[in-house]
Amino acid sequence: MIGVELVKLVRKPRTWASILLLCALPTVVAVFIAVTHVAPSPGQGPALLSAVLSNGTLYPAAALALVLPIFLPIAVSIVAGDAIAGEATSGMLRYLLARPVGRTRLLVAKLVSVIAYVLGAVVLVAVTGYATGAGLFGTRPLLVTSHGLATSNVATSLSGTPMTPADIAMRTLGAVAFIAVSMLGVAAIALFFSTLTDSSLGAALGALAALITSGVLVALNSAAAVSPYLPTRYWLAWADFFREPILWRNIERGFAIQGIYVVVFAAAAWANFATKDVTS
Repeated sequence: MIGVELVKLVRKPRTWASILLLCALPTVVAVFIAVTHVAPSPGQGPALLSAVLSNGTLYPAAALALVLPIFLPIAVSIVAGDAIAGEATSGMLRYLLARPVGRTRLLVAKLVSVIAYVLGAVVLVAVTGYATGAGLFGTRPLLVTSHGLATSNVATSLSGTPMTPADIAMRTLGAVAFIAVSMLGVAAIALFFSTLTDSSLGAALGALAALITSGVLVALNSAAAVSPYLPTRYWLAWADFFREPILWRNIERGFAIQGIYVVVFAAAAWANFATKDVTS
């Protein structure tokens, strides 16, 4: 069943169209920066975007920063919201369950396919960012002198300290993992809404409404008591991988919060779907 759902995911034009759009935005931004040689000033715009002119290997993280606030959550919400509700809309859900396929087995297969989409989307954006950054801005290999590293050719962290290519690679992998887990929290929320309605659009909008509400409350001082427990609270903590030393406090909290959201909403989706009266 999992294999069938993965094949369906790969064959859907929507899957590749959404990933193409996710990869297109960082590419377009990179082209404009390369042509004009004008990047945001340090502290302005997405994290690390101001530094890509000096070293293209930083662009994968900058590319993820470009799609994270809006486009990536929307894409994940649409795909996850369609998981169950889409089958109901097409009238196939009742026929799927009429076959010897348990509801738990079907839901697990849908969850695995959504996880595959999330991981694939995040990794492809990072890979596209690396190819674009290396091609347009160069990798600027480190220049070693008798006094050590020539800082003019060295990529620097958000703290201003030099980073080697190995440092950049490891920190980027950490950022990719963190953002992927953050989007799994979004996927779990959208999957839960997908079991509540027969409209995939309604499920996606429900998940996005929850995320927008979270974003508003995070920015609201009077909601400080609940802010640490909201799904969007630690989304930007991935940038702490690019500080020296790495600030693990918010990163660890971000992983923990998203893990809780995945478990809670996946369990809620199962509880609702297992007892739902399917008529579509």
